[in-house]
Amino acid sequence: MNQEPLIPLLTDAELLTQFEGCTLPAARWHHAEHTRIAYLYLRQHPFTEALDRMRAGLKALNTVQRVPESLDRGYHETLTRGWLQLVQVILAEYGPAETSLAFLEAHPELSQRKSLRLFYSRDRILSWQAKAEFVEPDLAPLPVSRAGVKQT
Repeated sequence: MNQEPLIPLLTDAELLTQFEGCTLPAARWHHAEHTRIAYLYLRQHPFTEALDRMRAGLKALNTVQRVPESLDRGYHETLTRGWLQLVQVILAEYGPAETSLAFLEAHPELSQRKSLRLFYSRDRILSWQAKAEFVEPDLAPLPVSRAGVKQT
């Protein structure tokens, strides 16, 4: 039985450096890495700045990786902001972990790529409007932390 060799996981510093330098290979850019970057930015910056950094980094990485802009590919504003908000709420409610990987392991609910479908209908989240600008959910409001963290 042939097995693919395991690719060692990047440390937080390596992941952030490769993301910001647009050197992260597409083969290493998955949902978990998106979520880890969101966590790392939220640990270092207020929500608005974390969102700005995430948006700029995703767009730059997509450009370098020549990701085409289509309804199901490329940068998606509502997915980006929605996921950042989910990570922010969990971070505020449960606190940080030693690493982004430890945070994801402690919160397996973040590993489900389609978690935002609890809040958005398929038609709404997969619309051109939701891709271009943040749209409010149509099924249920996005969660807000009871810990009172400001999302500026």
